[in-house]
Amino acid sequence: MAKEKGVLAGIDIAGRVFRKLDPWTSFNRHLKDGQAFREGDILAEVEGNSMVLLKGERTALNFLQRLSGIATMTRAYVEAVSGTKARILDTRKTSPGLRILEKYAVKMGGGVNHRRNLSDMVLIKDNHLALSGSAGEAVRKARTKVGRRFKIEVEVTSFAQAREAVTAGADMIMLDNMTPARMKTIVAWVAGRVPLEASGGVGLKTVRRVAETGVDFISVGKLTHSAAAVDLSLEFLGPLGSDINRAELGEA
Repeated sequence: MAKEKGVLAGIDIAGRVFRKLDPWTSFNRHLKDGQAFREGDILAEVEGNSMVLLKGERTALNFLQRLSGIATMTRAYVEAVSGTKARILDTRKTSPGLRILEKYAVKMGGGVNHRRNLSDMVLIKDNHLALSGSAGEAVRKARTKVGRRFKIEVEVTSFAQAREAVTAGADMIMLDNMTPARMKTIVAWVAGRVPLEASGGVGLKTVRRVAETGVDFISVGKLTHSAAAVDLSLEFLGPLGSDINRAELGEA
């Protein structure tokens, strides 16, 4: 049962928790992942052995509250940039062991998954640039190593670095902690030749302004490292076969 509004993610995972404890447990979802809910909505009903329900309660809610919190925050960012071409990306700043699930929750909120791990693409960041000497040299070394099997993205902090990376053949550019004015300058120069990603300190109050610069993507680490869990609860309605007083749930 929802104690506040949000966007659902992880409902089938919650059901699997109970069926893992007892395959005969019945789990009937009322909403699907990706759907919005309001305070007081019943998200699912589960029937089974009372000990099974008590054992699985906290684990099921932990998954459901955490993932729904991520989906809810993601939806807020997606709605904030509505009408622009910018799409909201997640990052690898996820909880240990839960990356697949947390990135799934981002998708349920309408966001887009960036790379899942280091092997998905080459992302040249500031520490790599410090070791390589320049953006151009870093791109050339990476291309020699991976050929065309993987895309290469470069994190830049200036127009000069962006120009050097694009000229060297980078497939994507990350504009790190730049002002909207500087982003606009780079967007105009790139003119669609490669996708541009804005990153660094983007919040709900600033994401619209960033999107209006014309960037293609905006990555937001907060989606997975700072999303607040949605407040949900599991309420016992009574033993099987007994009359359920649904008036108490506001259904009368």
